[in-house]
Amino acid sequence: MSTSIVSVGTDLLADAVAGQAVDVQRVDWRPPMPGTEADLATVAADPLRHDANRRALEAVLGVTARLVDVAPAAEVLGLQRGEFLHAGPPITWDRASGPLRGGLMAGAALEGLVDDPEDAVPLFESGSSVSLEPCHHRATVGPMAGVVTPGMWMFVLEDAATGRRTHCSLNEGLGKVLRYGAYSPEVLTRLRWMGDVLGPLLQAAVRASEPVDVTGILTQMLQMGDEAHNRNRAGTLMLLRDLAPAMVTSGADSADVAEAMRFVGANDHFFLNLAMPACKLALDAARGIEGSTMVVAMARNGTDFGIQVAGTGDEWFTGPAQVADGLYLGDYGPDDANPDIGDSAITETAGIGGFAMATAPAIVRLVGGSVPDALATTRRMHEITLGENPRWSVPVLDFQGTPTGIDVTRVCRTGILPQINTGMAGKVAGTGQVGAGLVTPPAEIFPKALARLAEQARSRT
Repeated sequence: MSTSIVSVGTDLLADAVAGQAVDVQRVDWRPPMPGTEADLATVAADPLRHDANRRALEAVLGVTARLVDVAPAAEVLGLQRGEFLHAGPPITWDRASGPLRGGLMAGAALEGLVDDPEDAVPLFESGSSVSLEPCHHRATVGPMAGVVTPGMWMFVLEDAATGRRTHCSLNEGLGKVLRYGAYSPEVLTRLRWMGDVLGPLLQAAVRASEPVDVTGILTQMLQMGDEAHNRNRAGTLMLLRDLAPAMVTSGADSADVAEAMRFVGANDHFFLNLAMPACKLALDAARGIEGSTMVVAMARNGTDFGIQVAGTGDEWFTGPAQVADGLYLGDYGPDDANPDIGDSAITETAGIGGFAMATAPAIVRLVGGSVPDALATTRRMHEITLGENPRWSVPVLDFQGTPTGIDVTRVCRTGILPQINTGMAGKVAGTGQVGAGLVTPPAEIFPKALARLAEQARSRT
């Protein structure tokens, strides 16, 4: 009779038994997050959970995002003078991080509320003529500080089947830009050019062309070395390919067309601001599915990191944002970096970005780590997701679909946290970008979400 041993935990015992020619089955098991056992049992027994998660995943995978318009936020979001959107869960000025404050100060000057961005501080301290609201609450996402003002031009994406829409501002590039909290004169000059020239030119091109298949571009770029968060080079060039003919024939001044094409072509991150709303459009399809444990948003405001779950409505579960571990620009170091900020983790929530690092091994040159780390990250994320996306595949992993549908119960059961790759903003308003790196959410937010799901499940019995 043969003997087989099952080993859980460290390899010391397993190695000793294997050395005696005994068959060993090694199980990679770990205890659940502390204090989650009862809630895990309750949610696991919820009769709605299995079908709810199946429907949530199917809803996400069924969305096709198309770029259908470019227009000012006042027009497509109804933003009024003095209304500002920001990244992450709700926050007030007194708790706002340096880069968020810097972005808001720049936005106030851009809108003509003040002449000098630094004069905007009393405006936000009083709060009498301005308001702050998360981008997510307006079907919008914003990278880094995520500040959106009424005059900013927005990409408008639409789901072909349902007509639902999401939005995102135009990408400014890297370095000293509003979204990283910078507000110097060159920042405002660039933003005004984007409003006066780039936005209207893109609008004319999009309206004169067939809708751009953003989901399709994402499919292609993942097979061309992009992961659609911190590497968007192929995606940006494919977008420019689709829009360039209409830009050239738009009747706009040829110098403006040349400058716009030069700006987009030189800004490898330009497509990020299409990838983000495409991911939100897909994930929003799963919102409100009772019993589903799937995460539909991960977002940071530079102070708090928040998640939303399909089965718990619009409630945010928050904890302190973490400082990324990565590579720094110039003489900057960890003491200069603000905690994680931005809505761009919507890409990881949808299964790309850090979840698809295996598609873009070159990304480690920007965010740190190694190529084996990138491959291992994508494999590990499959352990906390409900399925995979057959549209978005990983060539080096035999075209396996990217891990999709973060499951609160799997995170709590395994202790594995979602991996995000991200830019880093300087913690002092006005600094701009200081680096890029890897970060995870604060662990405590997932047990908080699990507790709410368990409470809902108990109320149904």
